[in-house]
Amino acid sequence: MAEIAPSAAKLFAFTIDANTARIVKLETLDASGSRHELSEEEKASLAREESANGLEDVVERAFEAGIACVLGGEEPQEKTEESAEDAELRHMLLTPLIEHSPAKRLIEREALTRAILGTLIQHATKPAADAESSSTAGLPSDRAASARAN
Repeated sequence: MAEIAPSAAKLFAFTIDANTARIVKLETLDASGSRHELSEEEKASLAREESANGLEDVVERAFEAGIACVLGGEEPQEKTEESAEDAELRHMLLTPLIEHSPAKRLIEREALTRAILGTLIQHATKPAADAESSSTAGLPSDRAASARAN
């Protein structure tokens, strides 16, 4: 199995077709800025490492949080790492629910690729400070959230 060199794994260059929002090329950049297109084996290795961090997983977790909110579930106090078995069970339970809901469109490849492209463009055009402040805008402060809980 090909391993991605540590220096090359830090920077990636994606070539994205703006019409389809599909990635047409994935490359790494070395310290000198030279590009190297990833082999299929390197892509597969990278995908395995990042499999739990995909957008589909984020949509599932948001769907799960919505269900918990409607049912009056409480947010866990500590964020613990989800085991592979728990992740698979969550996926098995939520997938049929998502597929029979309006959220189904959110997990379709075209919707995901468009959302990824839009997010990348948005993040590339917003300064980091603006992005950080807007990500917390609208979130209640701890004190306000605590007051509402009591």
